[in-house]
Amino acid sequence: MVSSSKKDGRLIKKYPNRRLYDTRTSSYITMSDVKELVLSHEEFQVVDAKSSEDLTRSVLLQIILEEESAGMPIFSANVLAQIIRFYGNAMQGLMGTYLEKNIQGFMDMQTKLQKQSEALMASNKGLVNQESWTQFMAGQAPMMQNLMASYLDQSQKVFLQMEEQMQANTRNMMSSFGFPKGEERPASKPKND
Repeated sequence: MVSSSKKDGRLIKKYPNRRLYDTRTSSYITMSDVKELVLSHEEFQVVDAKSSEDLTRSVLLQIILEEESAGMPIFSANVLAQIIRFYGNAMQGLMGTYLEKNIQGFMDMQTKLQKQSEALMASNKGLVNQESWTQFMAGQAPMMQNLMASYLDQSQKVFLQMEEQMQANTRNMMSSFGFPKGEERPASKPKND
């Protein structure tokens, strides 16, 4: 969706007055227009008109903020708090990759289900009308929630296994430098007063 160079897609310049200028169409656009670019999988980059600083992420975050404020949010307060806690944490880089891979996995699964649904709909044209198909798909929501819960449980188990492996590797590395392994440290004895 977001390009790393101006040649790959649209270049949008953001001016100090907060206006966005699409260099491809030679016209000013709104945040809604940028959202439409995202939804249509259009490659683009937003840059500061004066400094050429890449502002794409901040514009995308602004769109997310507007979406989260208008209606049914995706992120609960607890999820947002957990994400904030990862900033500055040693696992910050891993968390970004973990979220990106999981969202991509979800998108791949959604694409496969959509293709299967379209193929089923096409093969049963005379038997299934759009309204009955819509009702059928609406009934699939609980199944999809269960499928996602199972997927997330498996993902959490893999993440915990990775964490345990990292701890074991750290203990082994530290012991090779002469530090005692964390598990083998003697417990401190309480002082007698």
